[in-house]
Amino acid sequence: MKRSAKFVTAAAVAAALAAGPAQAQETIKMGALATLEGAFTVLGEDGMRGVRLALEEFDYTAGGKKIELITGSSDASPDSAVRAARKLVEQDGVQVLVGPLSGSEGLAVKDYAKTQPDVTFLNGSSAAQDTTLREPAENFFRFGTEGAQWMAGLGEYVYEVKGYRKVAVLAEDYSFPYTQVFGFLEPFCRLGGEAPVDARFWVPIGNKDYSSVIAALPDDVDAIYVALGGADAVNFLTQYEQAGGDLPLIGGSITVDQSVLGAKGRTRDFVVGTPSAGPISDTWDDPRWSAFVEAYKKQFPDGFPSPSLFAHAYYINTKAALLGLEKVNGDLSDGGKAYRAALSSLEFETPTGMVKLDERRNAIADMFLTEVTVGPEGNLVNKTIEVIPQVSQTLGLSYDEFLKYGAVSRENPTCE
Repeated sequence: MKRSAKFVTAAAVAAALAAGPAQAQETIKMGALATLEGAFTVLGEDGMRGVRLALEEFDYTAGGKKIELITGSSDASPDSAVRAARKLVEQDGVQVLVGPLSGSEGLAVKDYAKTQPDVTFLNGSSAAQDTTLREPAENFFRFGTEGAQWMAGLGEYVYEVKGYRKVAVLAEDYSFPYTQVFGFLEPFCRLGGEAPVDARFWVPIGNKDYSSVIAALPDDVDAIYVALGGADAVNFLTQYEQAGGDLPLIGGSITVDQSVLGAKGRTRDFVVGTPSAGPISDTWDDPRWSAFVEAYKKQFPDGFPSPSLFAHAYYINTKAALLGLEKVNGDLSDGGKAYRAALSSLEFETPTGMVKLDERRNAIADMFLTEVTVGPEGNLVNKTIEVIPQVSQTLGLSYDEFLKYGAVSRENPTCE
């Protein structure tokens, strides 16, 4: 008996509806958001390398599901990060989002995450303190630590070993450098060091002309603590060297990261000997790090001589996302609740040691005290001086005690 066209069409629609959810469960959409525009473009590009490195390690599969990667781009501004996150979540339908890269972007995406409770957000490399310390989002996780943690050991080192007693500060004017400056100055000032508020210089992201800042730098300091990144760091270092600047430098984590050390020019020799600290060390003699570097070089021969901290942070957060999916067999049907519970208790080996989360879903991990030197291949690298084990976001203090420091800012700590 011949069925009517109407019946066939209805049956086909019903079959498609029945098959749709089953098919959808075979693939999990993962978003990756990084700065692929503006002064931090080179940072974002390496962050994306870290995402792909982790996905390649898992063969783009986790918990028996295929992972579809959808990328988003920002320019380091909070508005651009939220626009990109909103597109990835609300238009592209990602269930897991890794990113963003920059500090104030992270604060904005954290707030956006609160409006999307069924989506799971894992940080990229955004390292502003309050992304997790104050008013955290229950669905936002940071497995890559933050900027104050990255400074562990540096304030003590320059005071006790380098003998510096008074420093000037030059940093970009937003939440991540505030966090880095706080992490460096808190121990430096506690030991007796000085960094007067009137010797702190704050510049916007994308600043190209540092001549007025260089002219205003005080002479009565032992060194300059510089917390600039990407093109901003390269521009300042180049102009300071050309102006005949001769004060020793202390580097923020991204000021002497591979995204800056890999730049061409005479600035190379100028930054040799600069102490810094951060979540990685180029010369760390550990098989986990060596394997990571080799995998990075093999997959990205056009990348940096050694992976930047952005590749490292995005890799760790992406790997955490995939390990969590493995634990729940890729099942996000409950709006990701079981998945987020699995992430909260996740502990795993990274290229730089074990990582686990605190109760606010911020990482506890090893940090590295370093100094810029010339590597065996003639490229600049950060040499390991000391490994600071399992640094917490509250720097070893109780949560309530740490909050007494107040929110990071241009003037916290006053240090005079």
